[in-house]
Amino acid sequence: MTEVIPAKQPIIRVRGLRKTYRAGEVDVHALRGVDLDVKAGEFVAVVGPSGSGKSTLFHILGGLAAPTSGEVWIDGESLQKMSDSERTEMRQRKVGFVFQKYNLLPTLTARDNIEIARYLGHRNGPVDASFNQMLDLLGISDRLNRKPSALSGGEQQRVAIARALVNNPAIVLADEPTGNLDTENSTAVLGLLRQVNERLGQTILMITHNPEAAAFADRTVSMRDGRILE
Repeated sequence: MTEVIPAKQPIIRVRGLRKTYRAGEVDVHALRGVDLDVKAGEFVAVVGPSGSGKSTLFHILGGLAAPTSGEVWIDGESLQKMSDSERTEMRQRKVGFVFQKYNLLPTLTARDNIEIARYLGHRNGPVDASFNQMLDLLGISDRLNRKPSALSGGEQQRVAIARALVNNPAIVLADEPTGNLDTENSTAVLGLLRQVNERLGQTILMITHNPEAAAFADRTVSMRDGRILE
C-alpha cells in the first residue's frame, strides 16, 4: 500500500477572520470573514482601496492586533493560542516588516538599524555568507556606516528590507513599501523584493493600493469592504 504523505501546511493560513471596531455608537466591520492561504516561497500582493480591510489584515497577520474572531497560523503556529509575550517572540523570530515610512532610527547608522533587529531576534552570532549576499543584492554594502539622513529614500527602504530579512524570517510583511518613493525608486525596490523572493526563496505578502506594484507579485488577492473578492 502506498504511503500517503500529508500536504505541507501553508506558511500563512487564515480562517474566518473578523475584526470589528467600536466608533462611538457604531460598529465598524473592518474584516468580514476572511480566508487566505499563502504557500512558502510565494510573493502575494493584497490590493484594495482605502477602507477595504487590507491594513487591518496586515496588522493581524503580524501579531500587532487581535481579531474579533477567527484564527491565524504563521508557519504552523496559531497566533490566537499565544500570550502577548509569545506573540512578541514570534514576531521577532518569524516575521520581517517593511513599512511605507521606513521606520529607521535616525540616530543610528544603517548597520546598527539592521543589528538591532538581529539582537531582538536573539541572533547574537556572526552573520553568515547568505546575509552578505543579501546586502550585495540590495546594493547597500557601501552604505552601512551612513545614518538615514545621509541616504536617499530608496536607500533607506533597502536598509529597511535588509532589517526585515536579517533574521531569515518565515515571512516578510510589506505595507505600501513604495508609497514614499518616486517611480524610479519604486520600480527598483519592487524589483529587489522580486529578486529576494526568487533568489532567496523568501515568502512575501505585500499590501498595496497600486496595481502596478501588485504586478511584481506571483498572485494578487483583491479586497473590498472587509472581504476577499478573488
